[in-house]
Amino acid sequence: MHNLLMLLLFVFGSVALMVFLGERFARPADPERMARMRRWLIPLVGVMLVLSLLDFYL
Repeated sequence: MHNLLMLLLFVFGSVALMVFLGERFARPADPERMARMRRWLIPLVGVMLVLSLLDFYL
């Protein structure tokens, strides 16, 4: 039980740190960069879904 509480505390602290640093240092993404990322992201999500289906059924 002690390990679970320590793990939850660590996860909560790391998420809070990411939110704090993201709000402080992140800049807004430009539309051109987001379009380039979307071009790669959608096919990669499709490949991930196919691989997870193969893993589930095999």
